[in-house]
Amino acid sequence: MSSSNETRTRPTVHDDFVRMLVLETDEQHPDDHKERGTFGDVFDSLFKRAGDEHDPPLGIETLSRFIVEDKGGSVPKIEDMEDVHAILITGSMYDAHGDDPWILKLVELIQTLWQNRPDIRFSGVCFGHQILCRALGAKIDSTPNSKWELAHVPITLTPIGSRLFNNPPDGKIHLHQMHQDHVVYPPSSSTTPLLPEQNDRDIHVWGSSETTEVQGVYIRKRLFTTQGHLGFDEDMVHRQIEMRLEAGSIDVEKDKEELENARDTAEWEHDGVVVAGAIVRFFHGDDDEI
Repeated sequence: MSSSNETRTRPTVHDDFVRMLVLETDEQHPDDHKERGTFGDVFDSLFKRAGDEHDPPLGIETLSRFIVEDKGGSVPKIEDMEDVHAILITGSMYDAHGDDPWILKLVELIQTLWQNRPDIRFSGVCFGHQILCRALGAKIDSTPNSKWELAHVPITLTPIGSRLFNNPPDGKIHLHQMHQDHVVYPPSSSTTPLLPEQNDRDIHVWGSSETTEVQGVYIRKRLFTTQGHLGFDEDMVHRQIEMRLEAGSIDVEKDKEELENARDTAEWEHDGVVVAGAIVRFFHGDDDEI
C-alpha cells in the first residue's frame, strides 16, 4: 500500500457545504484500505452521510493529506492552509506523547495555526484528540494500569455533551475505542498561553467512560475532539486489534479480559454518525451558542 503526501480532494454537489482537511496520521489495515480506502476516504463517506442527514442537507468537500513522514507523507506548512477553515486529525498507532520529528512538526503547526488563524476549527479522533490537547498543554499518558479500552464503550455525557449530541434520552452515547493512552486533564489557561484565562469557562469535557475521564474536549468555535473512533465498524475493530497484537502492543494474556469484551462487542452498532453529525454542525457553525 502506497501513501502520498499530495492533498487529495473529494468534491460535493451541494451549494452549501463544509470544506474539511483530513490530516491522515496512519495507514489503514491493508484489507480495510482495499474495501474502504484511506482514513480520509472513511471520514469523507461518514461525514457525507452525516451531511445528508443535516437539515437542510449539507455538502462535505474533503481534502486529505497523509502526514507520516516516516512513511512518505509530509506535514503541511502554514502557507498550505490559506483556504482551510476546518481540520480533522485522524487516529494512529503512533503515540501522541512521542517525539517523532513529524509529530513535533504537527504540534508546532497546530500551535501556530491556533495563534494566527482563529477562523480555523479543529477536530481530532483518538491520536488526533490527544495531539490537539497536547498542543494546548494537556498531559497525555498511559491509562491507569495501562488498561486498553477496546471496541464498544458507553460514554456518559456532561450537560454540554448532551446538548452537542441532541440530548439522547439516557444521557449516553456509544463509540468504538482503540487506545491505551489518554488525555489526563483537559487544556486550560494554566497549561498554555494560547488559552487566555477568561476562556477557561468555555473549555468543556463533553463525556467520560469508566476508563477514560476525558473522552472529548469542546471549545466553542475552536475545538471538538473525540477519543472514540466514530469511523470504525466491526471489521475495522477486529483488524485494528490484529495489527496491535502483531505489533505486541496488546498482550494476549495481560489484556485477555479487554480482548474478549472487544470480540463480543465489535459487531454492536455505535453512534459514529451521531458524533459525525455533531462535528459537522460544529464546523458549519450551527451550534455556536453551545
